[in-house]
Amino acid sequence: MNTVQEQMAVIRRGAVEILVETELEEKIRESIAKGVPLRIKAGFDPTAPDLHLGHTVLIQKLKQFQDLGHEVCFLIGDFTGMIGDPTGKNETRKPLTREQVLANAQTYREQVFKILDPEKTKVVFNSSWMGPMSAADLIGLAARYTVARMLERDDFHKRFNGQQPIAIHEFLYPLVQGYDSVALKADVELGGTDQKFNLLVGRELQKQEGQRPQSVLTMPLLEGLDGVNKMSKSLGNYIGITEPPREIYGKVMSISDELMVRYYELLSDVDLAGLQRVKDGVAGKDSGAHPMESKKALARELVARFHGQAPAEQAEVDFVQQFKQKEIPDDIPVVHMSSEGPVWICRLLVDAGLVASNGEARRMVKQGGVKLDGEKIADGDLEVQPKGELVLQAGKRRFARIVFGS
Repeated sequence: MNTVQEQMAVIRRGAVEILVETELEEKIRESIAKGVPLRIKAGFDPTAPDLHLGHTVLIQKLKQFQDLGHEVCFLIGDFTGMIGDPTGKNETRKPLTREQVLANAQTYREQVFKILDPEKTKVVFNSSWMGPMSAADLIGLAARYTVARMLERDDFHKRFNGQQPIAIHEFLYPLVQGYDSVALKADVELGGTDQKFNLLVGRELQKQEGQRPQSVLTMPLLEGLDGVNKMSKSLGNYIGITEPPREIYGKVMSISDELMVRYYELLSDVDLAGLQRVKDGVAGKDSGAHPMESKKALARELVARFHGQAPAEQAEVDFVQQFKQKEIPDDIPVVHMSSEGPVWICRLLVDAGLVASNGEARRMVKQGGVKLDGEKIADGDLEVQPKGELVLQAGKRRFARIVFGS
């Protein structure tokens, strides 16, 4: 097992908040000393048949805990799904039928194992302990929280002040989610930032049961392709994990460099050192990886995760060919160059005959007018690796196909 410090470094990656961090460190310390893994819980209501990358942020964090040797409980909220999560809603959510919930739950199981190790994942349904509850048991659970405490939750508070209806059964949702932690004896629960209230209810109910309260880790809500709004099918800014390889690859290549860093942090398996190289590259530091190559690597990784390595490689070939057919003229000049070592981007522009001098090349790079294989170059000191064939563009109409060879 990794040390406490090493584990915490992985756990903190991309996290918004850890409550209470010192408690979690102590749990990890005890876990290492006793050789007993922590029980990590995250719940997912099967409200839609297909997942997108935004849904996988929590699953990716579960995988990180799994890789650290801890026990992952993937909770499918088939009972809570029939209540309807009121989080972030300004009106009562329409509950799903039992048949809809079960159909979606089966799809979830198939999709999450693209990320999690099925041999190390415990899949549980909260209907297994909520279903047998009697009416008296449910009333007893409801007695543990006051209406005043429930109205502290932001969405309930806004609806109450706005004189919008709140159905009584909606108050049950955070209580049932909290009771799930009691039933599982969870050591840690993960959730989005919008789930913080519910996660803290779990801590409170565990205390009432005499259990050690769970640590709470909140993750950010992933921005969609627009880089502004939460990834959502209704907004059309999503990348679905069941979409064809070419679609996933092309959508990843369309995001900004800044958003790419966010996706790396929350979705990629690249280690912390690799993540830093990506960040350094976007910041223009010499120690960093080139943003274009980083983006291609991310696109390949995500396609390979959901479709396999061969489809990922083919998606890249298809993307490059499609881009060239769309953006690059057929009759551009071919320039043959030596492949003895890296070539300075400004020298490359001059040798290709696209600019007259290194100074002009630097100015054009600074103005955002230089592209390499369709990706804008922001670093005037970039050293281009001499491999295969590259398409160099200066301005809107000047192109050269660079062919490296001895």
